[in-house]
Amino acid sequence: MKSILKPVAATVLAAAALAAASASFAQQAPKPEQLIKWRQSAYQVLAWNTGRVKANVDGTYNKDDVIKASNAIAAIANSGLGALYAPGTETGKGWRETTVKPELFTDKKAGEVAAAFNKEANELARVAAVGDVAQVKAQLAKLQGTCKACHDDFRKKD
Repeated sequence: MKSILKPVAATVLAAAALAAASASFAQQAPKPEQLIKWRQSAYQVLAWNTGRVKANVDGTYNKDDVIKASNAIAAIANSGLGALYAPGTETGKGWRETTVKPELFTDKKAGEVAAAFNKEANELARVAAVGDVAQVKAQLAKLQGTCKACHDDFRKKD
């Protein structure tokens, strides 16, 4: 009987040790500073890709480049950016001091502005796939309007 209990006990202990080790490796909740860095980085990538689309509609149009940039914008818009606005991130420093106004965290209009951004980003990706320069230019203006609306209401002025 003792010989049967030893392997069972060893298995139970090994499983418990593995569970404890797994728990210690579980991802900790990111610190506010990290969330701010990710948020700032996401918006830099958005700005870069928006600039790529604008350069194409204002200059020599490259449909493939516009599609890539528009898809990147839509992907970021659909990535759950709202999670980067967790409590504790209304002040602090990421790569630089955050410029978000505390009202963003309490004003219901923020959700409406975010939903509008998401809608227009997805529409830009759809229009870009068609390749009509005038449509892309018009949709880019709509997307930029959502950016401006958020900046006007929820971004501190430098």
